[in-house]
Amino acid sequence: MDALAAYLCTMEESQPSGKRINKYLSEIGFCSRRAADKLIELGQVTINGVVPEMGTRLEPGDVVAVKGKEVGQLEGAKLIYIALHKPVGIVCTTDQVREKDNIIDFIDYPSRIFPIGRLDKMSEGLIFLTNDGDIVNKILRARHQHEKEYHVMVNRPFEDEFLAKMASGVKILDSVTLPCAVERTSPTTFRIVLTQGLNRQIRRMCEALGHRVIRLQRSRIMNVELDMPMGEWRYISEAELQEIHARIALAGEGQEPDWAESSEPNRENQSDQPS
Repeated sequence: MDALAAYLCTMEESQPSGKRINKYLSEIGFCSRRAADKLIELGQVTINGVVPEMGTRLEPGDVVAVKGKEVGQLEGAKLIYIALHKPVGIVCTTDQVREKDNIIDFIDYPSRIFPIGRLDKMSEGLIFLTNDGDIVNKILRARHQHEKEYHVMVNRPFEDEFLAKMASGVKILDSVTLPCAVERTSPTTFRIVLTQGLNRQIRRMCEALGHRVIRLQRSRIMNVELDMPMGEWRYISEAELQEIHARIALAGEGQEPDWAESSEPNRENQSDQPS
């Protein structure tokens, strides 16, 4: 073994064991690492009842609590990846106290899961739920690269010029939307594929061009298709999950998600709601 290899081996062996508390809170989906750091600074996180220092690492058996309430999941718990056909009227929030029509009560899964991104209350279609906070961070950071497909009905027939403007970019929210694929499916319906996630993007685009959305369904996220009846869910297959990871790796993580500053990433009023 040469000197450099020996040095690297020694350095690896000398690294402290355990996972940093901020990474742990991120991976279980409680909040981003940045938000976890703020909670730690405010003394709102405890490990075994003691407020930790920044950078403290967890050991097996440690109990983590935020604001006095235990959080997280058991070591080795199975990672869950679900595709749900969300109905109209269900809100993509984990707030089961203030929102009676929340997605968590609706799906009623026996262990803790949370939605990846959002689909607004008056829209239906595909949404992912998981207990894997790491993949949430990666998907939301790559949200400007991966495709989401929607089928949209508006209140009156539209001309080809409407489709051309939708495809080339529409000025909303003090910006112009990115070019996208748009295809007519009837006099009042079209299919659109987005690669960005501005707040209520499709509805705002249509309104800017003089039309009102009366039905909106998300039919695909990346490589996963909507293939179950409304209100039902299925597990994302291993093949689909492998493809998701491959696409994330190709896209790169990019910028921080919109909720990086928040300790509650799944609030309904945050962005990444392109519907």
